[in-house]
Amino acid sequence: MKRKKYVLGVDLGTSSCKSILIDETGQVIADATVGYPVYMPQANWVEQDPADWEKAVTLSIRQVLSKSNIDTGQLVGIGLSGQMHGLVALDAQGRVLRPAILWNDQRSADQCQRIIEMVGGKENLIEMINNDMLPGYTASKILWLAENEPYIYDKACMFLNPKDYIRYKLTGSFATDVSDASGTGLFDVKRRCWSEGLLSILGIQRQYLPQCFESPEITGYITETACECTGLPKGLPVVAGGGDAVIQTTGTGLVKEGVLGIIIGTAGIVAMGLDSYKFNRRGALQIFCNNYPGTWHAMGVTLSAGASLEWFKNILYDQNFGGTVYKDMDKLAADSPAGSNGLIFLPYLFGERCPYADPSAKGTFIGLTYKHQKSDMIRAVLEGVVFSLKQVADLITECSDVPISEIRTSGGGSKSELWRQIQADVFQLPVRTVSGGEHGGAYGAALIAGVGCGIWPDVFEAVKVLKIETETMPNKKNKELYDSLYSVYKNMYSMLKPAFDSLSNVTNLFG
Repeated sequence: MKRKKYVLGVDLGTSSCKSILIDETGQVIADATVGYPVYMPQANWVEQDPADWEKAVTLSIRQVLSKSNIDTGQLVGIGLSGQMHGLVALDAQGRVLRPAILWNDQRSADQCQRIIEMVGGKENLIEMINNDMLPGYTASKILWLAENEPYIYDKACMFLNPKDYIRYKLTGSFATDVSDASGTGLFDVKRRCWSEGLLSILGIQRQYLPQCFESPEITGYITETACECTGLPKGLPVVAGGGDAVIQTTGTGLVKEGVLGIIIGTAGIVAMGLDSYKFNRRGALQIFCNNYPGTWHAMGVTLSAGASLEWFKNILYDQNFGGTVYKDMDKLAADSPAGSNGLIFLPYLFGERCPYADPSAKGTFIGLTYKHQKSDMIRAVLEGVVFSLKQVADLITECSDVPISEIRTSGGGSKSELWRQIQADVFQLPVRTVSGGEHGGAYGAALIAGVGCGIWPDVFEAVKVLKIETETMPNKKNKELYDSLYSVYKNMYSMLKPAFDSLSNVTNLFG
């Protein structure tokens, strides 16, 4: 009798580590999540202690192995996913020199601008790495470290992203994958290698960055020390894996052009797999290497998707309302007709990243009248978030020149039947959720591990294990209405931009 094979996926998120075990059919056998704190020692600083990650990874893996009760000899590999863009600085002995600086840390905005100046402008930067420079990216953090903590920088001998620090602790190897490397701001996305020209300009030594692999490639093996800590077999292969924003879309089947992924979490991620390299002419998108050789990934991120609904929930409801609050909001929103009786919401509560990189943008209701009710306002928030996601999708379509045939939606927002219907009606496309989507990057990491360790021959076969769980078809009667409202929505930012800037100057007086 053939013995079953299993793979493990580990996702090092911003607030917790999730580990899952899947079999050859893609079924999740067991999962476990262990949280850890985030530290904010100053305004706009966001840090974590890598020691907390180690404990969470170890505990979550042990819990999964215990829950599943499998023979660990049937494990064939492990894949890693994790929060992107962070900086872990190690000394020559592999010791952590300071707390990790996370993706959402904003301290290095000045360094971003300096990098653009150093390379001779944004156009030259895009030619080198096919992306703009964002404060979240690792490159600007390294420059910040050199300028503000030279006593740390001078001791540093290796700069790693968060998941790759975990890889080092599991295998003893310094390695990363092409998707996570794409988000450092130091990577030649077209050639799938570190940008030697940019490294030279910035004065960053190449040997201080890990070796880069394609996502399914094996990067190392579980050491004896890691075996004792986690319970994983010594010598178990560890594949390269991927950055979470990329590999979680792989886990929903976004590996070919034409299928659009929408993730409604706190932020909104709109993404599509690319069969070939595309030039990021405007620099508004993030175009990274995808999790399979010869493929790429186009993505845009809005900053306040699920956060907009959470914000409105906190205004409307007492904290003790209970766990049904979002269902209650859905019911209320359903009482308002498509178009929210002419009310439009701009979801710029944290400023915006895509399609407008503007920290001064403000959340706004447009068209508010005496007749509008609570139900209209809730529905307008849902619709406004989808309009913002459609703007990003339009950029992806323009860049790829590929028509979209369907949407795969995931994240907390995908649980709302009404929100799925609004997506279907605004885009006039079928909206589907698939098995595995709820497990995010951990599921994608497990699939990629299965490819790298021979369960599936390639990623295109691996994603065939995904099963459609819900399907929402568009209501053609709402097309004209939503097209008209979307046209108004698209024009509002440019009209309100002067007011946003003026308000930012005024609100600075409040501290």
